[in-house]
Amino acid sequence: MSSIDTSLPDEITSVADSEEAQQLSKDVIFELLKNRRRREVLSYLLEAEETVTLGELAEQIAAWENDTEVTALSSDQRKRVYVALYQTHLPKMDDAGIVEYDQDRGLISLADNADLLMMYLDTDTHRQDRWDRWYATLSVIGAALLTGAFLGVPPLSTVPTIGLAAVVVVSFLLLSAAHLVTNRQLEQNVDGKLSRIE
Repeated sequence: MSSIDTSLPDEITSVADSEEAQQLSKDVIFELLKNRRRREVLSYLLEAEETVTLGELAEQIAAWENDTEVTALSSDQRKRVYVALYQTHLPKMDDAGIVEYDQDRGLISLADNADLLMMYLDTDTHRQDRWDRWYATLSVIGAALLTGAFLGVPPLSTVPTIGLAAVVVVSFLLLSAAHLVTNRQLEQNVDGKLSRIE
């Protein structure tokens, strides 16, 4: 029976030595993400948005793994996850600069390189691009205003239809400009992250 090498690639050891955000190879990123518990650590820390204790992290991950509530966990279920996080997963993630793990105090928080892994995760907590809702809302409002003006509904009947049409068109132009600027910023952000991946 052949054994599988679960160690991280050698380049990971240089990450913790520098204060600035480091580059990670795709091998390191995918090695970190291939383990379900490490993905769950990231999901939990992303939701918490603060420093958490090893105990609460282990309890929540054990609850997810056993499809139960934290209060219904047995001590064995808690201990199994706690030991694996303490000895294996968190030190690897800390070495890669993904989390900041104070092993003595049992405190964990997201670190600078966490964003490199987050973009590969499909989590509900990430903000979704909802520009379609803004365009749909503006279309409905514009159509209602123009229809009301055309049918002579007060007070819309006092405003020239061409004036309302101009307001709707300008609103679409402003929304499109905001969408363009937001997409450019997002693109630059993603390009910046990708430039940190070897």
